[in-house]
Amino acid sequence: MEIISFRTPGLGDQSYLLTHEGRGILVDPQRDIDRFVAKAAERDVELRFVLETHLHNDYVSGGEQAALATGAQLVLPAAAAAAYPHTPAFHMEDIPGGRGLSIRPIHTPGHTPEHTSYLVLVDGEPVAVFSGGSLLVSSAGRPDLLGPERARTLARLQHGSLHRLAGLPGGVELLPTHGEGSFCTSTGAGRYTSTIAEEVAGNPLLAIGDAEAFADELLAAPMPIPAFYPYMGPANTMGVPPMPSLAVPTLSVEDLADQPEDTRVVDIRPRARQAGGLLPGAVGIELDTDFGSWAGWLLPYRAPLVLVADPGQDVAEAVTQLARIGVDTVRGVVTDPGPAADQTFELLDLPAFTARLARPGAQLLDVRMPAEHAAAALPGAVHRFLADLAVHGVPAELDASRPVLVACGSGRRASIAAGLLLAAGYRPVVLTGAGVTDLLRHRAAD
Repeated sequence: MEIISFRTPGLGDQSYLLTHEGRGILVDPQRDIDRFVAKAAERDVELRFVLETHLHNDYVSGGEQAALATGAQLVLPAAAAAAYPHTPAFHMEDIPGGRGLSIRPIHTPGHTPEHTSYLVLVDGEPVAVFSGGSLLVSSAGRPDLLGPERARTLARLQHGSLHRLAGLPGGVELLPTHGEGSFCTSTGAGRYTSTIAEEVAGNPLLAIGDAEAFADELLAAPMPIPAFYPYMGPANTMGVPPMPSLAVPTLSVEDLADQPEDTRVVDIRPRARQAGGLLPGAVGIELDTDFGSWAGWLLPYRAPLVLVADPGQDVAEAVTQLARIGVDTVRGVVTDPGPAADQTFELLDLPAFTARLARPGAQLLDVRMPAEHAAAALPGAVHRFLADLAVHGVPAELDASRPVLVACGSGRRASIAAGLLLAAGYRPVVLTGAGVTDLLRHRAAD
């Protein structure tokens, strides 16, 4: 038996392909299914099952399309009530996989009400469990994504689910879907898989015996919820169409006038290129593994999009990342913005930024998450998380007649904030290659 993992770092998720004697099981596939189908073909296995642990809140699933493309049997939790053909997985009712392999659904509510983990048995012996968003590496799936009114009940259910999985034999491999970098995870561990024994010994949440105390801990300091998350569950309930074409037409700046009124321009070029000039009103999100997540968080969901990219840049990757969250609205790409891209900002390294910050009248905007700001705040800085900047605008304390120095953890979020500030009439100066904690250390050294 072989278990192959497919990481999607920008979403902090993993999909899995289990192969056993020429047969395959695909678990929690994302929408771009070609990579999974190709790996199954490479291993010369027949895909027999596609398993979904829950109705995902952080991406649109490729499960239905993978099953249609391969003839595999699509299995969803019995309580998912999905609107497309599937086999319901009932608690503890084994699904025969053939050749000594069977799949045992274990109802593990908490992350979502219908959540189901899948225990894999070979010749009756448990060997691995796909735990989805239930028991994670040194953590657990968030119970608050369906709203505050359900969060505490789901947190208590999550307590029972974690202990249910912790009762499996210690050698069982733990294979969660959510991991480091996922906003579905309560905390991060830096590892992606584990064993039941390792989690019993080291997962701090399993040391909390009382369900109420567990709920208190899980809900004490929740991370922000990305704005696109509420659209994922309904999409995964009703069904997700196949991937869109990754080829998009090339547009000129003049073509932008012919686009729908609500079209948003997203510049995916490296931040140094963006600093040299954004198109008016554009949001700059340089292409990286988390491009899709930030675009989904900061832009109106499913608004028409036009990308600005350098010639030869991987536009297909940007389209893929957007499609993973159900955004199929890219209308084209501009590769020569020309002199119209006249909205400039400054990028400074740590020494230059520190010197600028020391000038009389300097004003600093910290766009990190609230928990980051609470853990290490720079005196005198104005704080507004990047996503809140997009929704609520620029804090009133900032003076548009003076440059706004912007910092985050490394420069990525600060450079994204630059476009939002420019659109609001401010002059951003971005710290790149360093962050607020570096500023604090630099100040302490002085």
